[in-house]
Amino acid sequence: MVPAFLDVTASALGQRWVGRLDAAGDNAARAMVQTGGYDDALARVLAGRGIKPEAAEGFLHPKLRDLMPDPLLLQDMQGAVTRLAEAIERRECVAIFGDYDVDGACSTALMAEYLQAMDCPCLIYIPDRIFEGYGPNAEAIETLRQDGAQLLVTVDCGTMSHEVLAGALASGLPAIVLDHHQAPEVLPPALVVNPNRQDDVSGLTYLCAAGVVHLTLVALQRELGRRGWFTGGRAQPDLMAALDMVALATVADIAALVGLNRAYVRRGLEVMAQRQRVGLAALADAARLQGPPRASHLGFALGPRINAGGRIGDAALGARLLLERDPLEAARMAGELDRLNEERRKIETATLDEAQAEAEAAQGGADLPAVIVTAADDWHPGVVGLVASRLRETFQRPAFAIAYRGATGTGSGRSVPGIDLGRTVREAVDAGLLVRGGGHAMAAGLTIKRDQLGAFRAWLERRFAGKMQQLRAEARFEIDAALAAGGLTPALAQALEAAGPFGAGNPEPVFALADHYVVDALVLKDQHVKLRLRGPDRSMVDAIAFRAYGRPLGNALLAARGARLHVAGTLMHDSWLGRARVQLRIIDCASVET
Repeated sequence: MVPAFLDVTASALGQRWVGRLDAAGDNAARAMVQTGGYDDALARVLAGRGIKPEAAEGFLHPKLRDLMPDPLLLQDMQGAVTRLAEAIERRECVAIFGDYDVDGACSTALMAEYLQAMDCPCLIYIPDRIFEGYGPNAEAIETLRQDGAQLLVTVDCGTMSHEVLAGALASGLPAIVLDHHQAPEVLPPALVVNPNRQDDVSGLTYLCAAGVVHLTLVALQRELGRRGWFTGGRAQPDLMAALDMVALATVADIAALVGLNRAYVRRGLEVMAQRQRVGLAALADAARLQGPPRASHLGFALGPRINAGGRIGDAALGARLLLERDPLEAARMAGELDRLNEERRKIETATLDEAQAEAEAAQGGADLPAVIVTAADDWHPGVVGLVASRLRETFQRPAFAIAYRGATGTGSGRSVPGIDLGRTVREAVDAGLLVRGGGHAMAAGLTIKRDQLGAFRAWLERRFAGKMQQLRAEARFEIDAALAAGGLTPALAQALEAAGPFGAGNPEPVFALADHYVVDALVLKDQHVKLRLRGPDRSMVDAIAFRAYGRPLGNALLAARGARLHVAGTLMHDSWLGRARVQLRIIDCASVET
């Protein structure tokens, strides 16, 4: 067994701490320090993500042109761009049908912006989450056809829409599907561009829908150029200028930040910093963001506000904001999304309290089930995904939250590594337990009849009880390096930024502060726990554990006031009154043996 880092075998969260690096990783990190002159902590972070010494410079400074694949590697791409080019040449009306989340809004805006630049008429349709649900529906498609649509393009949806797209084709409306969700073997009657098709060998399965749309536009621009479309003074749209939306979608959809995705986000943040997209600039102002945009801003400030329209308001508001060119109108729309987001937060908090109480009550003194499944009649369907995510964080196991309206409920699930929730939901549909469902490995949506809830819970328990025991027994909390409080400097934070952006597929570096004295610990609003830590070398640092009050981590931190602790977490840095500062975001802690 791998030795425990700092001898921590059971932390406040019951985790075993281990070093992220094995012997080969240690050697690679030392080589980066000795031959490349890298900071030791940065070198350990790079080695911990599988970066070899000779590849370190390329990883720290990725170039999009070096990572951009040939879009035609994707199945059906040539057919899709040929059909889109024909629509542009003929000035056919193209209907864009998107999803109601951030990826759907960005994908819709990407496609619409390009078609508008080509003077090709287009319609936008984003379904209502509550009344229409996910994906194309026959009524909406018929409305688009009657409004003049001659070609349908679904973005971030459509892969599972066999019946609806068959009906559209029969009515004279052919479809192109630009999607990334897991796909069945038999596809709907459409040109389906999806790296997660079972017959796709592009290796781009990590892309979100906006990434797929951007590659489609790259291929489309090439096809139009081949056809001579840009001769005679027609300007080619700057596809690099659209990467702000690709970056936003990639981070908000929790797509793996590897390969092309990482380059998309890095370049997209640079584009966003120029504030050329009026809608995103207005949204950043509404969110009161300061300084250059960071990946965390996309995931925790801009993304939730774009999502708020689809969750509890106007589903198409986010996409319209991204396309808006009038600063005054953009400010109004951004303000509305900010208001909706605040309303969403209140609804989410109330729903989460009820869901946690239900999960704990169902425990009945016994062990928690392998998969948490909560449901109620009065929950807002727009927040169930967020509630499922919080339940997953709290109970460290897959979780579903389901909102019932009459005899049928719609819900969302969030998973943990090792359990493919998208596949699980599709198999539950095949078993007759769900009306419909699908998604990714880590997130899924479903529709379920009320009288099937008990059977669904029992099926999940039979399926995953043993697997969850195994996963929990093998659980490891990986530490990149040990530092003292004095080592948490703005210079280190700036050096680490080059290894980002961090997120799914490129985990944020975790540092352990060994044997630090808890000078003070107090509870802030929103149930955060704030600490002041002093290291063995007398250096000091501020630290915070978000939403930890009343939970095992928060209890352990507050109980340690005036004592010594091992603390582990990630760096946070910002500027206050013109002065750079760094603090530790605490993820776990453990007592120091005396």
